[in-house]
Amino acid sequence: MQHLDTYKTKGLRKKLVEELKTKEITCPKVLSAIEKIPRHLFIDSSFLEFAYQDKAFPIGEDQTISQPYTVAKQSELLQVKSKEKILEIGTGSGYQTCVLLELGAKVFTIERQRNLYFKTKELLTQLNYNANCFYGDGYAGLPNFAPFDKILVTCGAPFVPDALKEQLKIGGILVIPVGENAQQMQVYTKQSDTEFSCEEHGDFKFVPMLENRK
Repeated sequence: MQHLDTYKTKGLRKKLVEELKTKEITCPKVLSAIEKIPRHLFIDSSFLEFAYQDKAFPIGEDQTISQPYTVAKQSELLQVKSKEKILEIGTGSGYQTCVLLELGAKVFTIERQRNLYFKTKELLTQLNYNANCFYGDGYAGLPNFAPFDKILVTCGAPFVPDALKEQLKIGGILVIPVGENAQQMQVYTKQSDTEFSCEEHGDFKFVPMLENRK
């Protein structure tokens, strides 16, 4: 599928990166990942002109591909280091997954929408991105693979699930948008088994993280 990445789409990505810089995305590695990944392959091909706008876009199953700014911001807040083990809650289109992989992480990602899970898993394989994909409940995390260096939640959570806190290493970071209708981006750092510090990084809008979805 890589041959579908043209001079035009590469040029559009360069423009997108310049736009993200104006919005105070500064991490060179994150910007490099955004510039490298062919975002247009993660949405319906008939909407190519929308792929490199800084907007969210529907991908079916009542889900969206997050706007590039949101992906870049969450990735920056996560402070990804090479070879870190990262749990992603909400695989979605797989675009954020690929950003984490480009940053050198070992990614474990959960999707609760069955059709989307199969579609995205196949796409990642076609693009030669090697993530550990799971179909299941994001609230439960992946206890069998814990602990994780970092955890990223890519859907709006009404609260911070205890299971995710438990599966984070001491010193690890959890980035999660918390709220019902709109979300506040929260960054938790695990200080000890029972203590967390929390920073807030502005308001965002995500599709909801649904409970008990099978």
